[in-house]
Amino acid sequence: MTAMNRTSLDEVQDSRIDLATILRTLFDHKGLIASIVGLCVLLGLTYAILATPIYQANAMIQIEPKKIGIEGRTEISTKPLSVSQATTEIELIKSRAVLGKVVDDLKLYIVQKPKYIPGIGPFMARRFKPEREGAQAEPLFGLNSFAWGGEKIDIFQLEVPDALLGEKLTMVVDKPGSFSLYDEDHNKLLSGPVGETVEGSGVKIQVAALNGRPGTEFIVTRQRTLTAALEYQDRLKIMEAGKDSGIVYLSIQDADPILAKRILNEVSRLYVRQNVERSSAEAAQRLEFLRSQLPAVRKQLEQSEIALNNFQMGAKSVDLSVETKSVLDQVVKLEGTLSDLKMKRVDVERLYTPEHPTYRGLMAQIGQVEAQKAALLKKIEALPATQQELLRLNRDMQVTSQTYTLLLDKSQEQDILRAGSIGNVRIIDNADANVEEPVKPMKKIIVLVAALVGLLLAVATVFVRQAFYRGVDNPEVIENLGMPVYASLPYSRHQERMDKAVAQNRSANKEPRLLSVSAPTELAIESLRSLRTSLHFAMLEARNNVLMISSPTPGVGKSFVSSNLAVIIAQTGKRVLLIDADMRKGYLHKMFNLTPKHGLSDTLAARLTSKEVINHTEVRNLDFISCGFAAPNPSELLMHDNFNKLISDLSPLYDLVIVDTPPILAVTDATLVGRQSGTCLLVTRFGLSTAKEIEACKRRLMHNGIVIKGAIFNGVLRKASTADYDCAAYGYDYTTVRK
Repeated sequence: MTAMNRTSLDEVQDSRIDLATILRTLFDHKGLIASIVGLCVLLGLTYAILATPIYQANAMIQIEPKKIGIEGRTEISTKPLSVSQATTEIELIKSRAVLGKVVDDLKLYIVQKPKYIPGIGPFMARRFKPEREGAQAEPLFGLNSFAWGGEKIDIFQLEVPDALLGEKLTMVVDKPGSFSLYDEDHNKLLSGPVGETVEGSGVKIQVAALNGRPGTEFIVTRQRTLTAALEYQDRLKIMEAGKDSGIVYLSIQDADPILAKRILNEVSRLYVRQNVERSSAEAAQRLEFLRSQLPAVRKQLEQSEIALNNFQMGAKSVDLSVETKSVLDQVVKLEGTLSDLKMKRVDVERLYTPEHPTYRGLMAQIGQVEAQKAALLKKIEALPATQQELLRLNRDMQVTSQTYTLLLDKSQEQDILRAGSIGNVRIIDNADANVEEPVKPMKKIIVLVAALVGLLLAVATVFVRQAFYRGVDNPEVIENLGMPVYASLPYSRHQERMDKAVAQNRSANKEPRLLSVSAPTELAIESLRSLRTSLHFAMLEARNNVLMISSPTPGVGKSFVSSNLAVIIAQTGKRVLLIDADMRKGYLHKMFNLTPKHGLSDTLAARLTSKEVINHTEVRNLDFISCGFAAPNPSELLMHDNFNKLISDLSPLYDLVIVDTPPILAVTDATLVGRQSGTCLLVTRFGLSTAKEIEACKRRLMHNGIVIKGAIFNGVLRKASTADYDCAAYGYDYTTVRK
């Protein structure tokens, strides 16, 4: 295998290890993840239950091609193909001309509703089922001002000054049939009976119906018509079924399905009526134009008839020859055709550009007719003058008569179109709403989204905690600092229960505080027995039999290790002396259920001899020297030669002397004790002690010529992310819950 292949394999393995570590970390925090997800699901479910149901009303409208022109032809759009005709109509539906009229007709500018307690108020009101008409729910917790179900308000008229437009006014039921109205500052505006018009403080109101207990409050707001119209513009949803399909769907959502249907039906009705009015207006405009031309054409006709009669009388009944009459008929026919084509040109010019084939074809027809007319006029020039004049007068009369008749026909046609105009819009489906299944809230989706959000939030919380988590949870970290780990002690649930009992003063005086005595089979004690063996070989080359046990910071279990290690060594038949050197906050005497009395501080101050401060414990071969009464100068006492003399005197009398010291980073006492000790061990805590603290302890002791022999990893929790390093690797099974 090449070096490149090995590198690639290592990268793949590293990525797999990282993924496995992430999964293990998440598994370690499964309780936290489950709690956050459960809380989010509970919140989502609560919202889904308490949220006000929203219903949707739907309607369908068909938009047909528009018919325009005198002949009522279908309009051919000259807009780009990408623009649908429905797009324009949709904007017309949402125009203020339509929605503003809807707001005025339905009085949507008056917002009126009972005042509910936030959160559960609307839910309680929906659950109330009245047994009789007008019944109301009893108020909870004595909150009479809130509505709890069965309340009703219907305001027929409300006019307020401009200063009160948009403000939330409060209407209070004084007694059945009467009310009072207050502004936002709770200033009384007016009061009066229900059903009558009441005026006061610039406010004019008529309440059609009011049902509520005395003291019940209602929220009333008078909006501007424009403000309400713009609001419904946003709420009204309109979409085309497909491009150029002409089918348009309208929908609106509201908490009241009946109101939603009324709004949508009113929008549809007004839009259809507006469309009809627009179509009728076009026909009326064309009819007005035709009627305006009729008097002038009729006058021309009368003048033509008079001129013909006068000429015939002056010429003494001159008549047209057969040839002239034939030419006249052809000219009149061409004039009629030309007039009809010119009227069509007016409509075509509105629809098409001059370059459009339809327009150009029509202009070509007009040109052909005019050419035929010009050819006939040349034939007329060859006739006698009398015949030419007589032909001209007959032509003018007949052409004018034909034009007049055409205008009459078209005006009657447009009058019929105007009267029967129905527009190009039809309502296919009237508005309706499914009252059994609201569109909001979507409970299943809300709960699912809440669960997903909770999962993401939980995972983010875990990773954030890990990012700021600096505690050592792997013995390899300590070993990488050049400090061998002699033992990993699992966290003891039994010891936790004993500590809680003592803290709550529930522990009897005779109840042992030592885990090695009360539960000698605990895995933590088994690990200490392994430490006892390792310690035997570690101290073979030590200068004396004094063992100092210390820690970087308080709360890592240093005293637990010292006391229980002393017990299990003494149980092997060796004489052991345990000294509590923490003369500030020592509490090892509590572990042995001993009452506070003279101890180390007394013998160092030369008040008592070493034999007088030694206590014999219930554990055979184990003696104990407590910290003594709190000394004002512990460091000075340890620096005195009396401490060196004490260790020298007691060391030959025992197989092992264990000295429990204060934390290294807190005070200098451990440094002073370490100078007299042949072996020094450092107790670290799983998840609590940091690498920097451990390194600082090692550096501080080294500066004083003290070498830490090794470390004890205490309080190890069984985690998936540390499965390769915990005590389960030895085949033991234990459960931990502390985090």
